Amino acid sequence: MTWLITGGAGYIGAHVAHTMTAAGEPVAVLDDLSSGDPARLPPHVPLITGDTADPALLKHVLADHQITGVIHLAARKQVPESVAHPTRYYRENVGALATLLEAAAEAGVRRFLFSSSAAVYGTPDVALITEDTPCAPVNPYGETKLAGEWLVRAAGRAHGMATTCLRYFNVAGAAAPELADTGVFNIVPMVFDRLTRGEAPRIFGDDYPTPDGTCVRDYIHVADLAEAHLAAARRLAAPDTAGDLTVNIGRGEGVSVRELVTLIGEVTGDRRPAVVEGRRPGDAPRAVASAALAGRELGWTASRGVREMVGSAWRGWLLHQGAAR
Repeated sequence: MTWLITGGAGYIGAHVAHTMTAAGEPVAVLDDLSSGDPARLPPHVPLITGDTADPALLKHVLADHQITGVIHLAARKQVPESVAHPTRYYRENVGALATLLEAAAEAGVRRFLFSSSAAVYGTPDVALITEDTPCAPVNPYGETKLAGEWLVRAAGRAHGMATTCLRYFNVAGAAAPELADTGVFNIVPMVFDRLTRGEAPRIFGDDYPTPDGTCVRDYIHVADLAEAHLAAARRLAAPDTAGDLTVNIGRGEGVSVRELVTLIGEVTGDRRPAVVEGRRPGDAPRAVASAALAGRELGWTASRGVREMVGSAWRGWLLHQGAAR
């Protein structure tokens, strides 16, 4: 098979591209480079610069590269931005996905892997979130991911396409410093950014019903996440695979925000105390995955711990900060 990775020059996408190619899986990448960087890609991986909402481009890409499976990661993914610009999120996360699915069906593609999110669950009051936990997203980003899952499954049923939806929990770390996350949107780079500017880390709320009062989250190393994509792609490529599979991708272990900030202080050597601010709307007290189904269906479990995530992310942060100077 040849896999098309949309958004493959981004932080997660590039890790997937490296993992797939290292395992001998041929890939091509489609990315509009709005947040992607061609330098992240493995050598000799074809990069097509363009938009997944462009049906004419998709037709040519799918035919020219003889694509037999799609791994769709391209999407907007910032919660506050989705609240401010919901129509943009629905247009780019759902509308573009519909265009891609139509093009894939017309090209005879019969394997489709969708990048979803734990945001589809909203704020469930459970110790471990299973795939059967009711979905009740609390922001437009989560809504678009849930709508995307519905669309992928419907297209799969209509066109005989085997589909898989991976619900990521909180992604961190880097397989190599040059592949690190350069955005300041997730908690680990947000703390790095504060420390680099000589400011204290921020904790939003310390009065939650958790052991230390701060939110508890499930953090997954991006290299583990990339390996989950490889496992899912290979399962999809099996000749007897049909229907849809939806699985959580996490470690099944909770880490509080305060514990994470303390660990970041240990790794960076900057142990200044965090400043506690008010709660952010929509933050669940606890969001930890049950990863049992991924183990059974994909033969995959996460193998990297939180300290490794923070250490690898910090090495990447220092590299990119030095390059910026």
